Amino acid sequence: MELYSRQKIDYIRKKYKFNFSKGLGQNFLTDKSVIDDIIGASMLNEETLVIEIGPGIGTLTAYLAEAAGNVVAVELDKRLIPILSDMLSMYDNVEIINEDILKVDINKVIENKLAKNPKLKSVRIVGNLPYYITTPIIMKLLESGINADSITVMMQKEVADRLAASAGKKDYGAITLSVQYFCEVNFITLVPASSFVPAPKVDSAVLRLDIRKEKPIELLSEATFFALIKAGFGKRRKTMSNSLLGACGLEKEELQEIFEKLGIDPKRRAETMDMFEFEKLANCVYTTKKEINK
Repeated sequence: MELYSRQKIDYIRKKYKFNFSKGLGQNFLTDKSVIDDIIGASMLNEETLVIEIGPGIGTLTAYLAEAAGNVVAVELDKRLIPILSDMLSMYDNVEIINEDILKVDINKVIENKLAKNPKLKSVRIVGNLPYYITTPIIMKLLESGINADSITVMMQKEVADRLAASAGKKDYGAITLSVQYFCEVNFITLVPASSFVPAPKVDSAVLRLDIRKEKPIELLSEATFFALIKAGFGKRRKTMSNSLLGACGLEKEELQEIFEKLGIDPKRRAETMDMFEFEKLANCVYTTKKEINK
């Protein structure tokens, strides 16, 4: 009986006296077609190392083990470790780590695995992310300069919409720009709430984030770029000139000159500005401050 079947999940819960944790956002996948979509989107082969986030009872892990060369499954809930060990005992290419993904040095894990197994040539991150920490997990991976080719993850549809949004859309925000700076965002599939046990209150979606080898823009200072994004979206109803005043270390007149120089209306709001406009603004703010501080 497959691990995605409701009967098997119920059997495992009873056998191991396991109760779902709402605090950890546990929802187990029961739809084989979604598993197939995730495996297909992840583009795995025998030379692939997979880092799986939140394996649960191993439903997806088993398919990852069959498709990839090696799998490292990182699970926070210690109650699931014996279940995972039993359910995946037939796979000698799976390692289970009982850790918090936000505290694990994933780059170190990857480095050690690649060093021990020279046949592994590519790295993919895969996971079903808890809704309440989806954004922190993704940003931690990206900001760490993760040595991976892609991140294929299931998340709340609302979050997926934000990551894939474009300027001017209601879902467009700071997280949109932050993720799209590091990745190309690809929508894979919609996953209805009925595909899980227990069923969450909202639908999910699977995205594949292809990590860029080269950034889409040329920044003089990443810190300035992200500071302007944070300030711009901090108070969405404010104009850019008002949002940046006091947040970038420049006076009102200096900001006004920058907007005029770039041909950007200072009355515009952050949600109307695309990444390339933020690039120009960040670079101009950086050079202006550098000139002033000479």
